[in-house]
Amino acid sequence: MVDAIAEKCLSDAKKSNRGPKQKTKTRDQLKVLILDLYVAWKEDPELSIGVSLSSNAWQAGSRYNALHISKKIVPIIKALEVAGLIDIAKHHYKAAGHEGNRTTRIRAAEPLRKMFQKAKFQRDDIGRAEGEEVIILKNDKNKQIEYDDTPDTNRMREELTAYNQLIFNSFIDIPDLQEPMIEVGDGDEKSSVSIHRDNTRTHRVFSRSSWDMHGRFYGGWWQQVGSDTRARITIDDEPTVEVDFVGLHIAMLYAEAGQKLDFDPYHIPRQKMPAYPEKLTRKLIKRLALIAINAKDKTSAYQAFREGFPTGHIGCRIKNSKLDELLELLLEKNPCLNGKLFTDQGIRMMNLDGQITSRIHNHFTKKGIPVLSVHDSYIISCWKVDELRKAMSEASEAIVGQPLATSIKLPGREEYSFVSDDELQTYIDNNLNPPRCDGYVERLEAFEARTGRDLGRDYGILSLGDDEEDAPDWE
Repeated sequence: MVDAIAEKCLSDAKKSNRGPKQKTKTRDQLKVLILDLYVAWKEDPELSIGVSLSSNAWQAGSRYNALHISKKIVPIIKALEVAGLIDIAKHHYKAAGHEGNRTTRIRAAEPLRKMFQKAKFQRDDIGRAEGEEVIILKNDKNKQIEYDDTPDTNRMREELTAYNQLIFNSFIDIPDLQEPMIEVGDGDEKSSVSIHRDNTRTHRVFSRSSWDMHGRFYGGWWQQVGSDTRARITIDDEPTVEVDFVGLHIAMLYAEAGQKLDFDPYHIPRQKMPAYPEKLTRKLIKRLALIAINAKDKTSAYQAFREGFPTGHIGCRIKNSKLDELLELLLEKNPCLNGKLFTDQGIRMMNLDGQITSRIHNHFTKKGIPVLSVHDSYIISCWKVDELRKAMSEASEAIVGQPLATSIKLPGREEYSFVSDDELQTYIDNNLNPPRCDGYVERLEAFEARTGRDLGRDYGILSLGDDEEDAPDWE
C-alpha cells in the first residue's frame, strides 16, 4: 500500500533533498502517516488527526519524537491532499488562548478508506513506537521542552516503563461492552474513547519548566470515562473496586497545617444554604473549592466555575454574590484554607499527589499487580482492596507526613459514604460473574492468544472469612 501511494503521490517529495539529512526516509514517514490514518479510521471513520503544517513544528531530534518524523511530513500531507487520499481542515487562529483556535485536522478520504478495507493487516498488527518519551516537561505556555536527563528523570522513566509494561500485558476491559469503544460527553461535546491496549500507556507531565510543578500521570483510557463506567472495568477478567482519597488537596493543606481531615470537607447542612438542595450545594462547594485551590485570582476562578457546567445547569447562572456565600461556607467548614485559596496552590498539590501515585504504582508493579490510577483514586482487583488502602496510607504519609483518609467508591453510593466489610463483600459477590458479551469474550481470547496467558478460572463465592488462596485480604 505504501509503495503504491509513494509511486503515485510522492515523486516531487523524493526529489527534494534540501536541508540537513534526516534520520527517517520519506517512505518511512509516509508509512507512519498511513498507519496513523488507518488506526483512526478503524476506531471511528469520522475521527480526525491533529497535525501541524509548519515545518518548524517537526524536530526530528526531539526526545518527544521517537519516530524521528521530520519536516518532510508536511509535503507528504499536502501531496496526499492533492491526490484526494485525505480530507483536510486547515487550522484557524483567532487570538492567543482563544477557545476557537484549532489545529489542522486530517482523516482518510474515501479512496484511502477503500484501500484500508482491502488491507491484509489488522488493527492489532499495529503498535506504538518503541522508546516513546513518558517523562514530559512543559514550559509556562504548556509547550513541551527539551531537558537533560538526571538520575531522577532516569529513575522516573524506568519506573514508569515497568508500570506500562505490566499494564500492557494485563487484560483491562468491560464485560458488557460489545465494541471496544465508549461514548462520553453530551451534544457537541460527545466523543468516543477507545479501550484498545495502545490506549493504556501512561506518561507523566511536569509544568512551568520545573520538576517541582505538576507531575501527574496521564494516558490511560480509564481516566477519560465516568466513575459509573469505571465501576464496570475488569482487570484480567476479575471485578475491580475503586478507592479514592477523601478531599485529597484539601487534606494535604490540612496536613501542612498540622491538622487531620477526617470528615467530608464539602458537606454543608441545608439550613446554612436553603437556596439549593443539600446534594447540589455539596457539588457546588466541591467545584468551587477545587477551582479556588488552582486559581490565581477570584475573578478568573468564578468565571471558570460557571464555564465548567454544561449549558442549562444552574451552575452556569450563579452570580458572584452567591459564589461569595458558598466560599464563606467553605471557609467556615475548613478554616485552614484561609490564605490558601486563589494563590495558585493546585500545581504544587499535583506534584505531591503525583509523588503519592508514583509510590502506589511502584508498590504494585514490583508485585506484578495491575493498578489503574485516576489522579486521586485507584482501581484494583476486588481481592486487593485492603492492600491498596494500606499502600495509599503509607504513600501519603511518606509525602505529606501523615496518612490521608481513603474511601471505597461503589456505584449508587454517595461520595465518601462509609462502606462496611459486609457491604463490600455483598458488592463483590454480586459482581464476580458479570454477563460477558460476545465482543468481550473475543477480545479476551485474542489477548490470551497474544500473551500466552490463560485467564480462565472458576469463580467460587468467597467470603471474608474464607481461607482460600484467592480470598480477599482486607481486614
